Amino acid sequence: MQERHRLGEEEITRELLRPLMTTPAMMWVGFIGLGAVLAIFVFAVSWMFYWGLGVTGLQRPNMWGFMIVNFVFWIGISHAGVMISAILRLTQAEWRRPVTRAAEVMTIFSLMTAMLHPVIHTGRPWRTLYWVFPYDFWRNLWPDVRGPLVWDPSAILTYLTGSTLFLYTTMIPDMALARDRTTGWRRVLYTILALGWRGNERQWKMQTIAGFLLSGLILPVFVSVHSIVSWDFAVSLVPTWHATVFAPYFVIGAIHSGVSAVVTLMALMRWLFRFENYIRLEHFDAIGRLLIAVGTGWLWFFLLDIFFAIYPQEARELEIMQFRLFEWPFNVLTALIFIFGYFIPVPIWVFQRFRRNVKIMFWTSILVNVGMWAERYWLIKPGLMRKYEFTFDWNWYRPSIVEISIVLGSFALVGFLLLVFSKIFPPISVWEEKEGQHFAQQLRVGKRVVNAIVREF
Repeated sequence: MQERHRLGEEEITRELLRPLMTTPAMMWVGFIGLGAVLAIFVFAVSWMFYWGLGVTGLQRPNMWGFMIVNFVFWIGISHAGVMISAILRLTQAEWRRPVTRAAEVMTIFSLMTAMLHPVIHTGRPWRTLYWVFPYDFWRNLWPDVRGPLVWDPSAILTYLTGSTLFLYTTMIPDMALARDRTTGWRRVLYTILALGWRGNERQWKMQTIAGFLLSGLILPVFVSVHSIVSWDFAVSLVPTWHATVFAPYFVIGAIHSGVSAVVTLMALMRWLFRFENYIRLEHFDAIGRLLIAVGTGWLWFFLLDIFFAIYPQEARELEIMQFRLFEWPFNVLTALIFIFGYFIPVPIWVFQRFRRNVKIMFWTSILVNVGMWAERYWLIKPGLMRKYEFTFDWNWYRPSIVEISIVLGSFALVGFLLLVFSKIFPPISVWEEKEGQHFAQQLRVGKRVVNAIVREF
């Protein structure tokens, strides 16, 4: 990267391990604020478990509400880690270095939060877990292995396992570094996690090979997870859900929201931990360029989904699409999706001076994810509200205070876990930053000296 400052190894180590050694005042504010919202989340879930799922107001035909919308949203956010880490690692994109770890951690916490929602949604999760594990095959009750609802947990658990291994493999050298600079319980923890790392040639070779192999192996899982989540809807007969375009549409939407969430995280880390030397304006510039392409791809599939619903001229599809586009409150929601998801952020990102403005990138990334959450709601709910032809089967959906608390609590849960992680482990990969400094060279081209990255293969 052209704007990298020349920093010594000791300086990099000291600055990137600083969040482990000291706690800024804003971090305490974050812990207290997010902890308060989490307390409301726990109370809401406990209240629902005590009184039953009826307190949410969910009833036929609206059996899915905010919790499933939130499940799809967090699965989408989890795509940021692989997009930033695996793909950019394989393509040797230099600007990935300061954001890979945060993106990988966000992937894991987002997946864990997403998995929580279907379990909570059962209303009596202990009964669900009791009857499902171990599965009762002796009664000849066989699940339909052709259904995406069976593939869903397999794909998500595989993605979670792969992402955790991927993150852990890249953290081992930093664990050894923290082991050598701490005492007490931290030293014991880092000693165990470092797996005897001494930094010899063989260990570096094995770590590099493992990183590249996991990057390649996790890519098919990355595509399959949100494709399978989309098939949960696409294989049903609910109007406007039964669309062949759902798989690529969900994947591109997931990347749009996930990479935008990484921008939000980059800005917060830069402000909270004073990482200006590592998360530089050129990183926001590069990721802003990527988001222009991703956002435009998402808009194309969004319009394609509308077109595919209208094209067959089926009465039920047209009715739901008219409901989505022209009737309250979904007409307002449609406008918000367009405005927040594309028409405000993307034209702003076209200009380099805005891409290099951290505050503007932060707020536009927030707008994208507001729009993308609304898009998930827009996709799922209207079809359920008017699922049947008889009017006495129609029913409106209004989210209850319990569901709203669970949605807000899920955001607090991911934020809280990220803060806890930053307090225990380096939020930016120390060894990757040192590696970037090692590769950075200055080359003379004619009369000018330019910054360059030089690697030996």
